[in-house]
Amino acid sequence: MRIPAHSVCTAIREDIVLGVFERGSRLTEEVLARRYGVSRVPVREALRTLESEGFVVTRRHAGACVAEPTEQEAADLLEVRMLLEPLGAARAAHRRTDPHLKVLRGLVRLGQERARRGEGDDLRSLGGWFHETLAQASGSPGLIAMLTQLRHKTAWMYVVEHPARPADSWAEHGAIVDAVARGDAERARSLAAQHAERATTAYRLRRPGRPDAAAVRPARVRTSQHAVNTPSGRH
Repeated sequence: MRIPAHSVCTAIREDIVLGVFERGSRLTEEVLARRYGVSRVPVREALRTLESEGFVVTRRHAGACVAEPTEQEAADLLEVRMLLEPLGAARAAHRRTDPHLKVLRGLVRLGQERARRGEGDDLRSLGGWFHETLAQASGSPGLIAMLTQLRHKTAWMYVVEHPARPADSWAEHGAIVDAVARGDAERARSLAAQHAERATTAYRLRRPGRPDAAAVRPARVRTSQHAVNTPSGRH
């Protein structure tokens, strides 16, 4: 079975975000192909995609390497995200579907419940799903792609601390959903902008060379039907 390049791309991107491949380190097609149990062809395609996204750079005499973003680039990332997320919320107010609203409201209920219980790890995952669903509700493929890439890069460049008052954060999520449900684009935009601005106080620059604890999980390439594991360990 030929593993799609986008599945290989997802696997490599996740390992870069987790810090398995450190910034500046080389990414050779042979090693990556062996690691993910695929041929070099999808690896080559994946590296081209990741270079266009800014996760990989090609260096003379070294080939493909993990990019090394500067602090200014990291700051710019948050600024762009603060501009695009409110736009996504405004578009969602006009384009959301009933299934989008059902999922968003369900996530808000779960988030509020977990906040009362103080379950921080669950809140982080739920928050990611919330913003992903809100972006999907915008109905704009280009905007969805940009917001998805921004979330990946944010996770790569920053450590996100738990909010001091998680219940307040989820109340903000609920207010955004209410505005989206009413079709009030300006209200949704304003609330999303305020939420994004407050959320940036929880971001701390990630220091290179400190992989996430989750990086110890086995390497795999996920597809719609199979997960292909490699016999090799982490590099």
